[in-house]
Amino acid sequence: MKPQILKGTRDFLPEQIFKREYIFNTIRSVFKTYGFLPIETPVMEHLNTLTGKYGEEGDKLLFKLLNNGDFLAKADAKALEEKNSSALIPSISKRGLRYDLTVPFARFVVMHQNDISFPFKRFQIQPVWRADRPQKGRYQEFYQCDVDVVGSTSLLYEAELLQIYDEVFKSLGIKVTIRVNNRKVLQGIAQDAGIADRWMDMTIAIDKLDKIGKDGVTDELSKKGFTAQSTEKIFKSINCESLEELNLDSEIGRLGIAELNEIHAFLGDHTFYNKVKFDPTLARGLGYYTGFIVEVLADDVKIGSIGGGGRYDDLTASFGMKDMSGVGISFGAERIYDVMEELDLFPTDNNAATKIILLSFDKESLMHANQLAINLRASNIATEVYPSAAKMKKQMKYANDRKIPFVIVIGSNEISDKKYGLKNMDTGETDHLTLDKIIQRLT
Repeated sequence: MKPQILKGTRDFLPEQIFKREYIFNTIRSVFKTYGFLPIETPVMEHLNTLTGKYGEEGDKLLFKLLNNGDFLAKADAKALEEKNSSALIPSISKRGLRYDLTVPFARFVVMHQNDISFPFKRFQIQPVWRADRPQKGRYQEFYQCDVDVVGSTSLLYEAELLQIYDEVFKSLGIKVTIRVNNRKVLQGIAQDAGIADRWMDMTIAIDKLDKIGKDGVTDELSKKGFTAQSTEKIFKSINCESLEELNLDSEIGRLGIAELNEIHAFLGDHTFYNKVKFDPTLARGLGYYTGFIVEVLADDVKIGSIGGGGRYDDLTASFGMKDMSGVGISFGAERIYDVMEELDLFPTDNNAATKIILLSFDKESLMHANQLAINLRASNIATEVYPSAAKMKKQMKYANDRKIPFVIVIGSNEISDKKYGLKNMDTGETDHLTLDKIIQRLT
């Protein structure tokens, strides 16, 4: 059998894992600075937990798991005969892989409401799954790094989340543009265009603007029955480049503008490293957003959004808990990784990798090397011992292939003198030092 992996998934070599951990640790450290607490949720959820939360487009991308055992035994015979997959699914699948971390978080909040304090500030770094068409920067299995607050309607948290985005990407060295909008503004645009009851159709269409262009969006709106006059009014509004230009007659639209201005007031004199801009074309396709929405694009790499989020006022209501507003953002770790690889932004020194390897000429020196390794590891120095007294050329090749920065070769002289040649593999220089001095040097 030919070994292969599923499309949209990836294996990760040790060097790649270290780089990913660098991203995760950078993000995690900023989250903690703002007082967010870690949680985890299962990779699987009840299918009815997930469906109906992401809009029609999102529901199509859910990975559904077949029931255990003979899943066809209780299948809907009529749906099976008619090959009606939508009608068949409820009878053969009760579980699904999580599409994001936000909906499971809403379920978590309702189940654990007596165990947490509100406002509850949480972060979560775990994988999610989407049955999307694989392409550059788009995978079917990928990690999200989420940070959310529930239990408060204060727009102070929107301001905090914008600062978190800015600080993380500054720390990673990625120049980004942080696009900001409000779903109430989009509702206002729809009302002014005379299509208030179909604002979600409008939102789904303009969310594709960067992918299919103005002509593509116009065509999609036309197919959904929007008049040319309505479409013209929509584009007039979303072409505004600032809040000051946007003039909406509807009450909900003006409320959205007021909320964005209040977020700006909370930010005060904060100086952003990255660009933050109001963008009325930003729609965010997920159906649960109700207010502030945000999306992050890398300035120097064309790869799609590398972060996004927004406010959701009624997500927990579907689980029986009303009036629990929340707001959160997510970092797309896989795309961030690809951006940093393309721009060569990862640090060259890796503290998580092996720092030193001990090589030996014979069995006696191998035994001595193992004892030295015990002492080095006790000082928190990542240490390897080559497992046999093989030819020195072979042992050195292993050290080079692994890119281990320091090497000690141990023989009878080293054992008797208690001094060891510490070779820097980058410079080629060798210093003869005692074990204590080696520990001082490497720490």
